[in-house]
Amino acid sequence: MQFEMMYAKIHRATVTDANLNYKGSITIDEELMEKAGLTEFQKVDVVDIDNGERLSTYVIVGKRGNRDICLNGAAARKVQIGDKVIIIAYALMNEEEKKSWKPIIVQVDENNNPEE
Repeated sequence: MQFEMMYAKIHRATVTDANLNYKGSITIDEELMEKAGLTEFQKVDVVDIDNGERLSTYVIVGKRGNRDICLNGAAARKVQIGDKVIIIAYALMNEEEKKSWKPIIVQVDENNNPEE
């Protein structure tokens, strides 16, 4: 049996842009992606803390150090710049894997800088 478990999350990131005229996805700063173990085109859920919206999309790499969190395409209609979001990735695990798995949690400050 396989279980869909939280693999990683970027917690309370601030939306820096919403680009309706893009084909879709969420742009995430490359450094934040690395800290969370995310890869380009990986499926993620985005939960908007401010308005309760939830959506699924895929990740594209943003410029390292810019601290970008940008919702693109149709997802841009679901957020406002300045909203706080949680970005969640999942992985399938078997019974043994899930017993010892600890998800990666990247907490960020109001400027999307990772907190240690």
